[in-house]
Amino acid sequence: MRTVVSERLGIEFPLFAFSHCRDVVAAVTNAGGFGVLGAVAYTPAELDAALTWIDGQVGGRPYGVDVLVPGQVDAAAGRGVRAADLIPERHRDFVTHLLAKYGVGGPGQTVGAGADAFARRVSAAGATGLIDVALRHPIGLIASALGPPPPEMVERARAAGVPVAALVGTVEHARRQVAAGADIIVAQGTEAGGHTGEISTLVLVPQVVDAVAPVPVLAAGGIASGRQLAAALALGAEGVWCGSVWLTTEEAETPEAVKRKFLAASSLDTVRSRSRTGKPARQLVSAWTEEWDHAQESPGPLGMPLQMLVAENAMARIVAAAERGEPGALELAGYFVGQVVGQLDQVKPAREVVYEMISEFGAALDRLKRLSA
Repeated sequence: MRTVVSERLGIEFPLFAFSHCRDVVAAVTNAGGFGVLGAVAYTPAELDAALTWIDGQVGGRPYGVDVLVPGQVDAAAGRGVRAADLIPERHRDFVTHLLAKYGVGGPGQTVGAGADAFARRVSAAGATGLIDVALRHPIGLIASALGPPPPEMVERARAAGVPVAALVGTVEHARRQVAAGADIIVAQGTEAGGHTGEISTLVLVPQVVDAVAPVPVLAAGGIASGRQLAAALALGAEGVWCGSVWLTTEEAETPEAVKRKFLAASSLDTVRSRSRTGKPARQLVSAWTEEWDHAQESPGPLGMPLQMLVAENAMARIVAAAERGEPGALELAGYFVGQVVGQLDQVKPAREVVYEMISEFGAALDRLKRLSA
């Protein structure tokens, strides 16, 4: 598949796999696609170790790194105060209430000891350390999510000869990203898992393609099959950026309890909710999202990154309890996932997912040729 992006990056298939799991990144890259490691959960030392491992697995094949650089975060998080001290008592109490209501026991604080370090990693300043680590490795792409890439990121990437990609949910955001120096735009529709806007992929992609030409565009959101890949290219995209489809692969680090919920879910079982990060992010509907978004006693989500500090520590306890089979924890457990979750009904190796998508893409092209004959 020869597109502008595949030619530029030297890959066989313009199929980008976003994952927080190093094993998925390596598997997709080795299958001819382009793995992209989400770095937000890593400390600089952890990221260095993960990328060193990937380097040893892919034999020089290109892969990328995605760094979460939000354009706006909760203003209080930048005042030099301990992150844990910024969480209002009513939010701590609500989490304690939820854990008790659903019978999630075990020791643990409302906000974990690593809150300060985590809060720094989801700011432009904190992401700098991760960017420095990434650029010390032979990566082929660095991506910025949630906001325009900071000037330091663009300058360092350009000096290293590494293209910069940026995720967008509107045409205006796409124009801003190009003005900030992005080399590749990822137009992400509302169907996608994680942070999304409100415009569907089918509508968004051609608008962004036209708005930023000749900058290449990748389509994201609602893509987990070869037919959807073919549709994205027909819309003018030069490739696709996929995340949800890898969550049920053999290599994925998705907890087994959550993976089972994904396999049983339909495309109606996701919601855009601020309950996990403080910004609208599509995820599996769960008791967690329902309680934060609709319960009368809910204080409402905090801004980013403060809601992340509340949610991730609690969710670690919830998932651990769900893995033990505790029914209340199973109700609360969830994760970011797009509407294509309704297509995910089997656990497969990531390599097999790549090959099935490419095979189905070929069949879709053959069908179009027959229709136009």
